[in-house]
Amino acid sequence: MDWNILNDVNQLEEIKQKSLEKPQVIFKHSTRCPISSMILNRIEREETVPNIDFYYLDLIKYRNISDTVATLFKVEHESPQILLIQGGKCTYNESHYGIMIAEITDRI
Repeated sequence: MDWNILNDVNQLEEIKQKSLEKPQVIFKHSTRCPISSMILNRIEREETVPNIDFYYLDLIKYRNISDTVATLFKVEHESPQILLIQGGKCTYNESHYGIMIAEITDRI
């Protein structure tokens, strides 16, 4: 997986704008959670999906960004969590064991 690191709240507006052209995915990862680590490992074993930008957010280190993601995209905070952003909105989100890249690609 080819990650873009999400470490600045200003990137969220960029992600929203980019989603008008191509899908954007945000993976919110808790570095303290073994389930989150397992899901991250599962995602990283996947092949890079063309025409989608993937963002990795360390929500322990950047909790303020995680909170802004929840507000901006109108989703309840969960960890781990994956969000598909299309057309400036979150069109799909999933958490924990429900996170699968195939679910993302099926919705594009």
